[in-house]
Amino acid sequence: MSEHVREREQDARGGAMRGYLVEGVRLIFIALLATGGFLVGGTVAAESTSRALAFIFLGAGVGFVIGGVAGRLTLRAVSGMERELHRTPAPQLAGGVVGLIVGLVVAGLVMIPLLLVPANAAWPAIAFVYLVCGSLGFRVGEDKHEDIFGLVGMKPRASVAARGDLHVLDTSALIDGRVLDLVATGFVSGTVLLHDGVLRELQAISDSSDPRRRGRGRRGLDVLVELQKAPTIQFQLVEEAGVNDVDAALVRLARERGASLITVDHNLAKVAEALRVPVAQINALASKFRVPYTAGDEISVRLVKEGREHGQAVGYLDDGTMVVVEKAQDRIGSSPDIRITNVIQTTTGRMVFAALVTSASASG
Repeated sequence: MSEHVREREQDARGGAMRGYLVEGVRLIFIALLATGGFLVGGTVAAESTSRALAFIFLGAGVGFVIGGVAGRLTLRAVSGMERELHRTPAPQLAGGVVGLIVGLVVAGLVMIPLLLVPANAAWPAIAFVYLVCGSLGFRVGEDKHEDIFGLVGMKPRASVAARGDLHVLDTSALIDGRVLDLVATGFVSGTVLLHDGVLRELQAISDSSDPRRRGRGRRGLDVLVELQKAPTIQFQLVEEAGVNDVDAALVRLARERGASLITVDHNLAKVAEALRVPVAQINALASKFRVPYTAGDEISVRLVKEGREHGQAVGYLDDGTMVVVEKAQDRIGSSPDIRITNVIQTTTGRMVFAALVTSASASG
């Protein structure tokens, strides 16, 4: 409850600050144009106080309208800059600041000859030089931040991540656990955006009364802890109040931040792809890169429930793959040896069909 209250308070503070920005810009325009009206009124209608006041009120009214438009445009620009700052990792920002400083120093050296030019002609050129050199320095520093830090013997965390290398993790990917392998092999690196709705879902699953469901939730939490230890990625917690549909919030977050969505949920992946959000569907990756079990392989699996057909029992491999065993209903609750008879691989996952290994077949 306290967490929701804190989130509402943060949203209220953010809304108040946005309102202050718009009204602050409006007041500046009102003051400027009212002053301009006073000066014009004092010149044009110096003999009439009422006319001078009319110019002041006219300027204030125009400032009120123009200031409101300018305030909203300023808010939009500031919000866009804020989103860009959230999207850009801290090492890149630091490199950009270093590049900006160097660019301004270079601009100061370049403008020395311009001091010999008359002031009226020199100032526009000086402003142009500072703007170009500063902007160029920031961009170069941002792109070359690894080399800049390397010069002083520093290696920023997640430095292997390229600009815009952002990922959003959903609950199914954490429970599945194979994202750890993707991180370990370098397929996933950079910044991972973790929505607080995913944490709430993992907590709810971990507190479930169903032992299997509770185990899946705890597995997801363990995977999250291991991911936070990885040196090639950094986590950024995204807090959002009033979220009822976590999946929709994740897709929206990925769209707004320009991130890719990592998931095992086939339906969620399709929705994201329909909205042109890059998706890393772990099951689809697994179907391309992982060598599947083949017919004739013998393994041991714990059978946990009945299958759809009479006599069938169902178990699961460590990665969540369903195993359907024929004529094994009486073995539910045990971990018998089975022989794989068929493997079906689709983008939604993999299903294994098997039969019990009998003593006769084992000896033969």
